Amino acid sequence: MPVTVSDAERMVDWKTRKVAPGPSDLAAAARRLRGVAVRTPLAPAASLSREMGRPVFVKAEVLQRTGSFKFRGAYNRIAALTDEERARGVVAFSSGNHAQGVAAAAAQFGCSAAIVMPSDAPIGKIAGTRSFGAEVVFYDREHESRETIAAELAETRGAVLIPSFDDPHVIAGQATVGLEIAEDVAARGLVLDAVVTPVGGGGLASGIALALEVAVPAARLYGAEPEGFDDAARSFTAGRIVGNTRKSGSVQDALLTPELSDLTFGILKSRISGMGQVPDGAAEAAVRYAAREFKLVAEPGGAAGLAAVLAGIVPEGAGAVAIVLSGGNS
Repeated sequence: MPVTVSDAERMVDWKTRKVAPGPSDLAAAARRLRGVAVRTPLAPAASLSREMGRPVFVKAEVLQRTGSFKFRGAYNRIAALTDEERARGVVAFSSGNHAQGVAAAAAQFGCSAAIVMPSDAPIGKIAGTRSFGAEVVFYDREHESRETIAAELAETRGAVLIPSFDDPHVIAGQATVGLEIAEDVAARGLVLDAVVTPVGGGGLASGIALALEVAVPAARLYGAEPEGFDDAARSFTAGRIVGNTRKSGSVQDALLTPELSDLTFGILKSRISGMGQVPDGAAEAAVRYAAREFKLVAEPGGAAGLAAVLAGIVPEGAGAVAIVLSGGNS
């Protein structure tokens, strides 16, 4: 059974002392992001609704600022910094979507940003990051540690490190995706049964899990990750964090995280109802499906949840299903 998280009794990661965000943190994030982040549409998926025999919707985070949900968490994290901290600048590491989210959010506050990115990151994501005035620092994802490089950079410059998922403020920002889904489904007079989302480091999934626990406790959460990089699924099965041995080799680059963090694993382990493994071919087919059926441009990793639904990850049921198209950058 899911564990209820309240402000008075939160789950604690005893290794890092990071605390999972509570309901008031989610509400604060929603207030900070109102009028800043795009309230992306929850679009009906007519073809899938017919196939599945119940209402299916797509949460179009591809229409978010910078083309992915990552802006939400990045903005919420920087908004929570003090003026003195923002004056020292921020550092982040990312294959592209968090990079652009942090760069754009930093630009909103007028603070400097340095982003550690893999040298094989998509050219469009590198250009997008630089377009917001951020400095890009490259690394070799096969032989170097982005976490180490970013930590050393932050220490040297006195800057604040903003993780892509291992941070309560970031997770609270991503939770607004789930809050909006719950509100929009309820506004249609429907009951939300399931949400399906891509999973990399688990920040988005964790945020949605906590949002559903607040807004629709009976709703189920399903995740999707690249085939061959199924560290989350293996971790949930093992009851402990299990990492990926490979660091590259999938077109779903947005989801190629080495492993979940203690924080995201702790949040998700009792709240995830199922995980799907998505072959690259299925992710690319889902990209084409989104373009054809929804007229939305998604990247392969951002379409992983859709691919999992097309493969039948969600069991039969009567309530509404929401699929998060998490990103549309390439």
